[in-house]
Amino acid sequence: MQITAALERLVESIERAKFLDKPADVVAAAVSKVSKGKVEDLASGTPLGHPVHPLLVVIPIGSWTSALYLDVTLGDRRAARRLIGLGVLTAIPAAFTGANDWVTTVEGERRVGFAHALLNDAAIGLYGASWLSRRRGRHLRGVGLSLVGATVLGAAGWLGGHLAYALGVGVDTTAFQQFPEDWTDVAEESAISGSELTEGDAGGVRVLLARLGGQIVALADRCTHRGAPLHEGTVADGCVTCPWHQSVFALADGAVVSGPASRPQPVAEVRVVDGHVQVRRSNEPRSLRTNPHGH
Repeated sequence: MQITAALERLVESIERAKFLDKPADVVAAAVSKVSKGKVEDLASGTPLGHPVHPLLVVIPIGSWTSALYLDVTLGDRRAARRLIGLGVLTAIPAAFTGANDWVTTVEGERRVGFAHALLNDAAIGLYGASWLSRRRGRHLRGVGLSLVGATVLGAAGWLGGHLAYALGVGVDTTAFQQFPEDWTDVAEESAISGSELTEGDAGGVRVLLARLGGQIVALADRCTHRGAPLHEGTVADGCVTCPWHQSVFALADGAVVSGPASRPQPVAEVRVVDGHVQVRRSNEPRSLRTNPHGH
């Protein structure tokens, strides 16, 4: 369709808009100073096992949509104003968690994310002005500002959808890879020392190999957060630290010890046969991994 093609051209132009890099880097540096340690873990959704940003955005969107319904149906003006205010207040933590997720993006993804954030900030400002106008008794002006805010919010939402569903930002980067069903050679046992991380290949899937308590363990080498090669990271206290964004994973079971990652590393079964380290998947793959056509 022509509309779809036009939207694709628009978002591609945003992805190539290098003039956004400098202001985006300034904002990213500011967010990074605030989002550290436990704050980063909470904002990333590490304790939940999924990014928290999608959970929080439904509150302001729902509040503003409900206010729009009241405006259109000539409903309770006071309730509409309160809903606008609730949306503005709850948009702040939603925006922060989104900024936290965006900080670790680069190039095209960062530019689209920055445009997404700018539009969201504009929408928050418009809704804030709408609330103020309504409070001062200028109801029609408040409704007009809300309508403009809803339009801007819709554009921001479209870019957010593009980030998640087209560019895969926030998606587990190992979601569509799987270890082989059968035992597969990945390395020589002698190549895996007690203090170093080793990389192997299992049927096209990169594998992180390490020794833990005398046993060899195998995890997906591709970090679930942004796809970093974990074998280039560091190992300490039974954990591996991602070389890019310092997420920490337990070698024993792939669990996330600290973020910004929210998804655990896939773990493979391991055995040693005649000095050869072999791995295979430890569970049944989900349908999208084995049946991409949906039949």
